[in-house]
Amino acid sequence: MSSAFDYRAPAELFPSRGRKTNRQMAYRRFPTAAEAIRFAIEELPDSALLGAYLQVEDARFDCVAIRRLYGSEKFPLKRKVAA
Repeated sequence: MSSAFDYRAPAELFPSRGRKTNRQMAYRRFPTAAEAIRFAIEELPDSALLGAYLQVEDARFDCVAIRRLYGSEKFPLKRKVAA
């Protein structure tokens, strides 16, 4: 497995199972993992992120890993400014 995460790879975001979902928390595909990660962290409520996972190629990332990827200095997108 490569040690470098490809933020440009297509990604799928799966909501946690067993929770009520709405349009915002439903399964979504993204053209890049970076966009999926930003959406998960900046748009999903914490309760929806808990138990969700990100699929990038053959790898799965849980909410802890998604937060770590978002916080990485290698994250290529502009982050939302904290209020």
